[in-house]
Amino acid sequence: MKQVVTFGEVMMRLSPPLNYRLPQTATLEVTYGGGDANVAAALAQMGVPAAHVGVFPANELGYAAANHLRRYGVDMSRCLFTEGHRLGLYFLEVGASLRPSRIVYDRADSAFANLDPAAFNWDELLKDAGWLHWTGITPAISAAAAQATADAIAAARRLGITVSADVNYRRNLWQYGQKAQDVMPDLVAGCDIVVCTEGDADDLFGIKAEENSDNGFISMSQQLTQRFPQIKRVIATRRQTQSASHERICGLLWDQGEFFETPFYDISPVVDRIGGGDSFISGFIYGDAHYESREQALSFATIASALKHTIHGDINLVAPAEVEHLMQGNLTGRLLR
Repeated sequence: MKQVVTFGEVMMRLSPPLNYRLPQTATLEVTYGGGDANVAAALAQMGVPAAHVGVFPANELGYAAANHLRRYGVDMSRCLFTEGHRLGLYFLEVGASLRPSRIVYDRADSAFANLDPAAFNWDELLKDAGWLHWTGITPAISAAAAQATADAIAAARRLGITVSADVNYRRNLWQYGQKAQDVMPDLVAGCDIVVCTEGDADDLFGIKAEENSDNGFISMSQQLTQRFPQIKRVIATRRQTQSASHERICGLLWDQGEFFETPFYDISPVVDRIGGGDSFISGFIYGDAHYESREQALSFATIASALKHTIHGDINLVAPAEVEHLMQGNLTGRLLR
């Protein structure tokens, strides 16, 4: 498989140990992640060549963030390091039982938010790539980041590269004067595959789905692909949240008029749900390249996402064989020797 390139911000994640709350903890565990980069790192664990494009501050925190992704096999050679700005942070308080997990962001004025779109020669950056992936978080950060995303998609289209996006609408991020509803349609129009729920389709594109859960996804996908003819496949996960410690998920796929759905997979206890969506799209990218059956590709993606809920940190550290073991019905968690 040719290289997958992702584009977006990487942040430092700071979290109390175990299930401590932020006001009571004396220590914070440090890791790094970002929706787009998490996809690259998960793919690298699966043996897929993956590169990330981003901007970091030229200081010890920026170098540490980039090195974190390098250690998992991500090509970081196309990233920029700039003076005068900071690394974005986020604080994660892991919930339990009835108490949900909480995130506090501290990412204003980051190096990535202040990037120069002209600094990226996308034709050169994508020359060895077969796939470009981005998330709706990236254009939400700043007008410059939105322009750079648009430039990346345009280059990918010129080069005949597959483009995927997790539209991932985060209302509170769009603070720089442009509305998501004005920016996202032009970006999504250049995509071949999107991760999109009925709620995001309504919020971003004014697409109203039917009430029934399955029919709602089908109805939304039909309208989305009619409005954006470049889109050939729409995928999403369906969640049944029992508590902060117990999730059930299934995968949904709309592929040029055909609908596919996996069974629900039960995840209890949930160790860390951050990055579950990134694991789903990375699993789908892998499955799309390695399986002839669309059902198998969707199953691989959904189980990869389920496994991420059992792993600390943002990145899904699973090999294809682990996912395939569960695809064969081995769902008991029995010790492997």
